[in-house]
Amino acid sequence: MRRVAAVSGALFVTLALLFMVYMVSTTNDARLAAQDRERHAYDVTLLTRSLDATISNSEAALGRFVLDEQEETSGNIYYGEWRKARVQLNELNRLVARDPAQRERVAELRELFNRRDTELARAARAAAAQQGEGGVNLFYTAGLSPTGPALSAKLSDIAAAERDKLTRSIETTQFFSTEADRLTDYLGWLGILVGGIALMLGLSSYSTLRAYLASKEEAETEAERAGELEVAVAERTAELVAANEALKAEAEERQLAEAQLRQVQKMEAVGQLTGGIAHDFNNMLAVVVGGLDLARRRIDGPRREVMGHLTNAMEGATRAAALTRRLLSFARSEPLLPERVESATLIPSMRDLLDRTLGERISIHLDLQDDAWPVFVDPHQFENALLNLAVNARDAMQGVGDLTIESANVSLKAGEVGDNLKGEYLRISVRDTGCGMTDEVRERAFEPFFTTKDVGKGTGLGLSQIFGFVHQSGGEVDIDSTVGEGTTVSLYIPRAQAIANEDKVKVHPAAASLSEEDDIVCANARILLVEDDPRVRTATVGALEDLGYDPRSCGSGAEALELFKPGEFDLVITDVVMPKMTGPELVRELKAIQPDLSILFVTGYVGEGDNDELVGHEILRKPFTIGGLSSAVANALRAGFTSQPPSAGAAATG
Repeated sequence: MRRVAAVSGALFVTLALLFMVYMVSTTNDARLAAQDRERHAYDVTLLTRSLDATISNSEAALGRFVLDEQEETSGNIYYGEWRKARVQLNELNRLVARDPAQRERVAELRELFNRRDTELARAARAAAAQQGEGGVNLFYTAGLSPTGPALSAKLSDIAAAERDKLTRSIETTQFFSTEADRLTDYLGWLGILVGGIALMLGLSSYSTLRAYLASKEEAETEAERAGELEVAVAERTAELVAANEALKAEAEERQLAEAQLRQVQKMEAVGQLTGGIAHDFNNMLAVVVGGLDLARRRIDGPRREVMGHLTNAMEGATRAAALTRRLLSFARSEPLLPERVESATLIPSMRDLLDRTLGERISIHLDLQDDAWPVFVDPHQFENALLNLAVNARDAMQGVGDLTIESANVSLKAGEVGDNLKGEYLRISVRDTGCGMTDEVRERAFEPFFTTKDVGKGTGLGLSQIFGFVHQSGGEVDIDSTVGEGTTVSLYIPRAQAIANEDKVKVHPAAASLSEEDDIVCANARILLVEDDPRVRTATVGALEDLGYDPRSCGSGAEALELFKPGEFDLVITDVVMPKMTGPELVRELKAIQPDLSILFVTGYVGEGDNDELVGHEILRKPFTIGGLSSAVANALRAGFTSQPPSAGAAATG
């Protein structure tokens, strides 16, 4: 019986164990099945929410697309989200394939989805075609369609049905879970083992979490560094752009300055050329004038026809001499006789001259500032410059129009007008209502011999002479002209700060008369003539002999030093510009030998650098007449007699 009982007990225990294993297995299977249904329900519910969100994202992207019509950005987002929604719809259809009720709901959902796709596609096509307001209107119309709300409602129905199924599955799962828990109480040790495994899994999860947090912190640090680098790059880019703009502006200013410098250098080169031409021309004219004057003085009454021809030749030579003076003025080599000039007084005094010169059809207006600053200029050159400007204005207006002469006190920065220095200037502006100048004409206006007038109506030296006079006076000239409206030429002359030294170079005109007093002073004077041009030297010696002097001549400073002996000469007449030794250099040597020696400089070209050495001496400009030579010689001898004690040479002439 015990054995049977033991066997029965063992069998019972075995059966009970098998039953327990079976029940645990069945319970676990049922619980797993219930969990599968729960997961299925969760998947369907989550998918419906994802599908709803995807459709919403797609419509939102379409809204941006119809506004900015940027297919590469908003358009691509819309199409991508909509395709994603279609994939999710297919996945939802697959998940509910075993549930007839849900399958029917998904079929209705698909129909609504396709209808919504058609509504939104019209707006998307309009936006892709960049129809502007058309896409917006279609999108707005699609927003008013009931398809969208119906689509969302159908998704809610599917989700609600799944939630009901989920509730039932949860209840079933709880039942089988309770049974499984009760049965697994007998498997405590197994639970301990499972707990240990769970602890190990927890430790592993903790390590994974720490690694995740560390990697996240590192990513945030890198993102912050990237942001700082981006800001630094943007700041540096802005600095480089600003530096580039500054360099560009500096390059433009440099190009402008170089252009102005080239123009000034060109004018200086032309000035040097005209000065040299005038110098050589004056030497030739000196021969012509001297020879003609001597011939005219020796011709008596019966030869009046020849006398007329000689007179005409003298007039031509005189006109040529006037031309060289204009060239010298442009070259800034004409010696000026500056003095303090009040423009408010000088310009109105020219009114009658301007009226006679310009004619009755030109209306002259004077707009002169009462307190205009005085200037230190040669008044004759100043008047000549204004007259030249007025004549040019008359020709530009073809004899009919308005001419305005204005004066104003201005303060200029360095380089504000041409290459002027910083300071105070008197601006004299001559404005006409003529045809104006083109840019090409304005750029060449100061070039010598350049003219737009017909042949024979202008030499092209008017503005050139003005340019030379104003620059020689320390000023600047500016032209403002508009084609068809008129031209304004402005002379900027430095303000006279104080009355300048009146002991200036005295320049004798080309023609003058000899007084009886001059004859008394100059009789039988012994003169040393130093002239490098043999033709000028011969003509001058003949003129001096004709005037009753006792001349000796040589062609260079070195020869003059060999001929000169103290007390043998009453006067030395020397050219200013000579090779090897200039006139002023020769005079310094002679003055060291005989301090009371009388000096007369003769020149056809006087540079600005020589003016200081010529101060206090007589100057005779080439070409000169015999009368001009006589007056200059007499003044030079008289100045020597009155300023120095009588010398042996002076006593001989008395």
